[in-house]
Amino acid sequence: MNRDGIGVGSASIVLIFAVLCLTVFAVISLASAISDSAMVDVEADLIRSYYEADTLAESILAELRGTDTLPETVRGVEILSGWDWETDADTVSFVCPISEKKELYVELAGCGGSYDILSWRMRDIGGWENDDSLDLWPGFDDDGGFFLWPG
Repeated sequence: MNRDGIGVGSASIVLIFAVLCLTVFAVISLASAISDSAMVDVEADLIRSYYEADTLAESILAELRGTDTLPETVRGVEILSGWDWETDADTVSFVCPISEKKELYVELAGCGGSYDILSWRMRDIGGWENDDSLDLWPGFDDDGGFFLWPG
């Protein structure tokens, strides 16, 4: 018996390989979609929290513009006052919390019910710590030569 062409066994192997490839690509696509969805949810929460803090800051500003004397707190937010040497003006500042790691910082110039906005921005809370756990190549010495790797 002489058989010409592709047999049934090789066609089955190609079909199994194609189904396996499609399954792997489907799993990778699903994992990527789940990751993107989680990232979008975090970003949406941050944006929602920012606009809540912005609304609070706007209401505090409206209350400050409606009074002649500066209160210590407005709506539970501490109001700080000082002097800005660059603008030679009284300044008022307060912070509205956004999340555990971010806050809305507002700085105003003026007093007695009339305020100009100097700063209205989101900023990070907390400090930055340097990570020295990796042993990196130190580079070149002052003469332009290579440092040898320590150790």
